[in-house]
Parts: sequence; C-alpha cells; structure tokens
Amino acid sequence: MTMLTHPGGPSARPCHASESRDPARTGAAAAYLATAKRLFARVLVLLAAGLGLAAIMALKVAVYLPRFIHH
Repeated sequence: MTMLTHPGGPSARPCHASESRDPARTGAAAAYLATAKRLFARVLVLLAAGLGLAAIMALKVAVYLPRFIHH
C-alpha cells in the first residue's frame, strides 16, 4: 500500500504537476507549433495559386472551345 501513495502524503502534489515541467520542452513545443503553422500557411498559398491557375485555364478553354467546335 505504501507504494501507491505519494511520498509527501495524500494531500501533497505529485511530482508531475504542470509547474514542474521543463521549460526547454515547452519552448521546443512552441517552436514546433510555429513551424507547423508556417508549413500549413505555405501549403494553403500553394493550393490557392494552383486553384487560380486552374480557374484561368478553365475560363480560357470555355472561351476558345466553341470556336473549334463550330468550324
């Protein structure tokens, strides 16, 4: 039974409380999150550019295709 209780008694905080976390790990997590956000933003920009190009190409095809069909 003594193995299941905390060393400071039942009212003491466990050693894995949020205040005892390593600040270097939280800094690394913040850097990872910032990198993921930058990557996501770049992917969104690339997708928007690709969709814009596809829309322009579709518009050109819609304008020029009737000319080739009627001749």
